[in-house]
Amino acid sequence: MTLIDLRSDTLTRPTASMRRAMAEAEVGDDVYDEDPTAHALQERVAELFGKQAALFAPTGSMANLLAVASLVGPGQEVLCESRAHILRAELGAHGALMGITSRTWSHPRGQLDLAAVKELYAPDMGPFFVRTTAISVENTHNFAGGSVLPLADLQALRAWATSVGVGVHMDGARIWNAHVATGTPLVEYGAVTDALAVCLSKGLGAPVGSLFVGTHEQIEAARVLRKRMGGGMRQVGVLAAAGLHALDHHVERLAEDHEHAALIAERVGVDPATVETNIVVIDVPDAAAVVARAAEEGVRVGAVGPQRVRLLTHLDVTRADAEQAAKVLAGLV
Repeated sequence: MTLIDLRSDTLTRPTASMRRAMAEAEVGDDVYDEDPTAHALQERVAELFGKQAALFAPTGSMANLLAVASLVGPGQEVLCESRAHILRAELGAHGALMGITSRTWSHPRGQLDLAAVKELYAPDMGPFFVRTTAISVENTHNFAGGSVLPLADLQALRAWATSVGVGVHMDGARIWNAHVATGTPLVEYGAVTDALAVCLSKGLGAPVGSLFVGTHEQIEAARVLRKRMGGGMRQVGVLAAAGLHALDHHVERLAEDHEHAALIAERVGVDPATVETNIVVIDVPDAAAVVARAAEEGVRVGAVGPQRVRLLTHLDVTRADAEQAAKVLAGLV
């Protein structure tokens, strides 16, 4: 039986050409800031988003930690949507390691609610209250089914945040999907943020790696913090080369993943119009039972609640795989 694994878009394996790029990468010691391939990747990503600098991190969680910490200090707060990855899927690291607090708004599609943000916002009111120093948004929003945040909403947030002196952080783990789905230039997403985290191992097919993108000052401080957290690696160019290859070859093809997700959604009774990128969330009576039965038929999906199943299309999922997965899941849901 052929196994079709839709649990995450992090499950891809490096292509043969990506492996060659990794094997042939020019490397140096990145703790000494001497890895030329890491430099090339960081400079390229910073340029794509119109920022001054970027820093390679081994994981998306670490990139988010570095980015949020550049805007929010211990005892201060970040506001975000209630299902944000930085709150729900990073094991409380922002509070446990950085001393950061948070409050949330809720939206069924994970969207920005600027009216709610304004109501939650707490300015500096002296040594009695927690101060809001950043707003965090997630684009695309993982647990809201890969929904895209409209650029106009982000621009409105940017204008308001500037007016009150708070920063804007974007968890852009799947910003590439948002870019391909909408045609929005990456530099426009960079323009609405003060600190941005992007991922290379979700969708783009790299085996490891994310980047924090910001100012020279933010990145210099983050380099110290990265080392303190154990993220100072040596010949990281082997990994950075995979990221450069992914940017060259795997961005525009994300449109195929979006088409495959819409195909599956339609077959299982989910409105394809609600599937904007590569994530499909299905409401079912018993998520655990559906996950188990699908696995028996060669399709792996994940439960994200007692009555919700999530699946993600990716580089290693062909059109034929999507057709077969749709057939299996339609029979179960």
